[in-house]
Amino acid sequence: MRGVSRTSHAEAAERLEALLDRTQDAGARERLGTELFAVVDLLDSSVPLRRALTDPSRDGESKARLLERLLQGKVSPDTADLLGGAARSRWSAAHDLADSVEVLAVDTVLAAAETSGRLDLVEEEVSRSATLLTRDQGVRSALLERRASTGARADLVGRLVGGGAPETRMLVRRMASNPRGRRPEAAFEFVTQAAARRRQRLVAHVTVAAWPTDEQQHRLVAALTQKYGRQVRLAVDVDPSVVGGVRVQIGDDVIDGTVSRRLDEAAEQLGR
Repeated sequence: MRGVSRTSHAEAAERLEALLDRTQDAGARERLGTELFAVVDLLDSSVPLRRALTDPSRDGESKARLLERLLQGKVSPDTADLLGGAARSRWSAAHDLADSVEVLAVDTVLAAAETSGRLDLVEEEVSRSATLLTRDQGVRSALLERRASTGARADLVGRLVGGGAPETRMLVRRMASNPRGRRPEAAFEFVTQAAARRRQRLVAHVTVAAWPTDEQQHRLVAALTQKYGRQVRLAVDVDPSVVGGVRVQIGDDVIDGTVSRRLDEAAEQLGR
């Protein structure tokens, strides 16, 4: 994706991460990923629909309403809201919207694995499955066979790669049965790179008395990224009981600069 599509995708990814912060259950995240993949298939199946949803001459709200009508009763309200935001955005090419939704779907399934503590395992299993499915010329040819249905490819993968984490099975079957024009190797690499990006990020759980401004969040992200040498994403929790200041937890590291903490320390000193 280039230009305006890159910006629109970045905005959609931010909305997805905010949704994932509110959706900590692995099963709910996996269902969200399934719904997003279904929407990718819907978009891929209709050139007129893709054009209608990415037509720069159409009002963003009208595009969002069109998608809402198509998805009503078929996806969760959270999924519909996430996709409505994407439909309101501008896209450089008609296929960019579907490409963006596919990235969101993969990230969501990986987030489900992350919640269950299986992200490293899924990355490793996808890589092993890719080797198994592409090193045999007969299997590779079967995956590339244009006349084979998506279901037939999925069945083949199911027979050859039956074990592993549920997220692995879902992603491997998806990439093998519907690579969306990629070579099999490239489709699996798409997933392993997404897993690596997610694994390398740090999540900072931030507790504050009031929601921080965008500028305050940017400053905090910059400071934490510099401190840890890795990209940091904020998960903000508003708790009025902290009174003021900020508490940041990354893994086992805790930086507690809240007013309530300082008051507790002062009370402890006075009690001695």
